[in-house]
Amino acid sequence: MHWFALIIAGGFEVFGVYNLKKVAMKQWSALIYLLIAFGISFSLLSYAMTAIPMGTAYAIWTGIGTVGAALVGMFLFDEAKDWKRLVCIALILASAVGLKLIS
Repeated sequence: MHWFALIIAGGFEVFGVYNLKKVAMKQWSALIYLLIAFGISFSLLSYAMTAIPMGTAYAIWTGIGTVGAALVGMFLFDEAKDWKRLVCIALILASAVGLKLIS
């Protein structure tokens, strides 16, 4: 259950970053969604850390957020999709899987 909460927390992190971009684009109504998403994300991360080591949980959570935000940027906001970005995303994913395997 704690791992599920951690994955959902990462999803809300991505949703929060998406809304952060909307706020940066002067869409102020997205500020409410941003606050709610980050609140839920932090709450679920806190719950997950009761059973998952802090370093692992935080690394997985930030990895989900980083990869998710990069993909949202590429697909929804027309950011660059070059091979270097994709390699870096793959490295982040590999690191997260590695942490899970050794913890």
